[in-house]
Amino acid sequence: MGEARSAPTVGQMVLGMRLRDLREKAGISYEEAARALHVNQTTIRRMEKAEVGLKLPYVEKLLQTYGAEQEEVDAFLALAEDANRPGWWHRFRDVLPDWFSLYVSLEGSASRIRAYEPHFVPGLLQTEAYARALLRIGFPNAGEREIDRRVALRMERQELLTRPDGPHLWAVIDETVLRLGIGGPEVMRAQIDRLIEATRMPNVTLQVVPFSAGPHPGMGGPFQLFRFQIPELPDIVYAEALTGAGYLDQRADVAAYLEALDRMGTQATPARRTEGFLRDMRKEL
Repeated sequence: MGEARSAPTVGQMVLGMRLRDLREKAGISYEEAARALHVNQTTIRRMEKAEVGLKLPYVEKLLQTYGAEQEEVDAFLALAEDANRPGWWHRFRDVLPDWFSLYVSLEGSASRIRAYEPHFVPGLLQTEAYARALLRIGFPNAGEREIDRRVALRMERQELLTRPDGPHLWAVIDETVLRLGIGGPEVMRAQIDRLIEATRMPNVTLQVVPFSAGPHPGMGGPFQLFRFQIPELPDIVYAEALTGAGYLDQRADVAAYLEALDRMGTQATPARRTEGFLRDMRKEL
């Protein structure tokens, strides 16, 4: 059936869901769909979950089995061909692990990103100098070329915030982020200046949870929640660990993270006061 993919593109995820919906609407079981392709049921399930690439002949046969009109088949095949093309980030595959390439795909397709960061400035808001200092800490054995590649990837990701159709970023950070001193005082002053600029962007909301706010629900670690205008895609939460990450889309899981974000938002400095908070922090540097 093809090579397994641990990191599908958003386009492949959407088309997999559409294949599932068309199969269910036609009243066709996994077994019947598998029989049409002369494969096992697992292959059909994996296609619908975007765990494998969408082979066009297989997709065409399935759509015909589901009773789709030729015009619908042609349109679906064109979308599948486009979804199978590697994203722009594919050229950074030498420094982009599979588990994070899905993140970049989700980030680029989201209409809204809500983020919590307890230790570091969110990647979309980092200066180049801050990113370089942080990456040197995270990859102490990496050579200069590898660090350059990782910085370039991070800077290119930031371009989505200035796109006309870019997402709205609502980030909550702990005061710790501003006090860790990544890269030294000069780097941190420039980074805080960048955050001040970000508070004036129409599609960025930034809040800081001060030490005085005490414990809060997000203390377990950083996470991001992606929301999409694509009807088929549910909200998806990305939660980080030291050597990988998890992607959650079950309603109960997402609801728990949304509740944590809402509670943190009430404990954090109101967004309208963030610039003043940042200026006070900058003076201390």
